[in-house]
Amino acid sequence: MIRQQAEKRGREGEARAAAWLRLKGWSILDTRVKTPVGEIDIVAKRGSLVAFVEVKWRKKAADLDLAIDEYRLRRVAAAAEAVAHKYALNGEDLTVDVILLAPRAFPRHITNAWQP
Repeated sequence: MIRQQAEKRGREGEARAAAWLRLKGWSILDTRVKTPVGEIDIVAKRGSLVAFVEVKWRKKAADLDLAIDEYRLRRVAAAAEAVAHKYALNGEDLTVDVILLAPRAFPRHITNAWQP
């Protein structure tokens, strides 16, 4: 039951992040992209930039600072590398971003969060 609740909250967080990105002028190309090396929550595009976005939802805004780490970012980056050819068809720039969400907190969008 706990896993199902976490899954539901995760999906709701991803939907909120996608809506926020749309408000900021991004087009959502895909969601929940599964690869052999990891999952990408959102693939979005604005202009000539394609972002592979990891979304983290926490019950408390104070917990957001610890929601993302190098291990998780490395997995998203590896997943992005595996599927980038499907989304960057015209030489677009690529980035791995993070969106942090919590109740009663403004979304925090960290652009280009992964820089190996």
